[in-house]
Amino acid sequence: MRVFVTGGTGHSGSYIVPELIAAGHEVTGLARSDTAAAALSALGAKVRRGSLQDLDGLKEAAADSDGVIHLAHRQDLLPSGGLDAVAAAELPIMLAYGEALAGTGKPLVAAGSIGSGGDLGRPVTEVDPALPSGDEYKGTLRIRNIVETTVVGLAEQGVRSSIVRIANIAHGTTDRAGFLPVLIALAKEKGYVGYPGDGANLWNAVHIRDVASLFRLALEKGPAGKYWHAVGDGGIPFREIAEAIGSRLDLPVVSVPNDVLMTPGYFGFLANIVTQSYPASNLITRRTLGWEPARPGLLADLDTGHYFPAG
Repeated sequence: MRVFVTGGTGHSGSYIVPELIAAGHEVTGLARSDTAAAALSALGAKVRRGSLQDLDGLKEAAADSDGVIHLAHRQDLLPSGGLDAVAAAELPIMLAYGEALAGTGKPLVAAGSIGSGGDLGRPVTEVDPALPSGDEYKGTLRIRNIVETTVVGLAEQGVRSSIVRIANIAHGTTDRAGFLPVLIALAKEKGYVGYPGDGANLWNAVHIRDVASLFRLALEKGPAGKYWHAVGDGGIPFREIAEAIGSRLDLPVVSVPNDVLMTPGYFGFLANIVTQSYPASNLITRRTLGWEPARPGLLADLDTGHYFPAG
């Protein structure tokens, strides 16, 4: 299969591209810069120069392929418009893919995210809405919901479209800017590892190599109009994550009371995130696609020590 991939040099993409090539697919990656082009070539992919702003170019690339995996985001919009602008820019891109692929039955697999289950009282499943969509949810969350719903809705136009919702923590040896490095840096700065309240709130996680295999399976055989959950650990208590970090750093692990959670407290702007619970199920994904996470779970990965280089 000839596959067009955006974001092929990112945290997920740098594993997805080799996964596809190893399975016999021919990959063409979008590159905005010489650096990205060189990185894609090093991974074994062909290079198509262009950008996410060029919708006609994206449509042409999609039409010339047997399938599309979309991972990239308009990070250039962050300084001026923040996350809302980044999320909003996704919608015209997905609609452009829809125009190019309508009626072909070709696959479009786009990256999504797993939100909080809120008051569900159970893990979020693949049949639950993309994100909470009530009036109390604004900005980025609502836009992400619209984008993911739009992609899945392209199934009605003859596109084998689906969303892979990536776990909140995607860990691995090349993770340099994810949630775990942030927590580790914060612990080093403060001199202790904090967790909110009793630390019983649950976080989902997945190894980045397992993410790559799921994208491949969704591309190859995923039915149209579906959500898939790239989740290995369905729910790890935050306190256990903090304890694993504390053990490696030889730092005390301390409950952070609610009155010091916010800026300028321990977690600062992350306070509203770390206090949430994000349990998620992968049962439908495993049963439908035959996907089985095979790499170490989050706590085992922390125990290997690669997140804690000497010196």
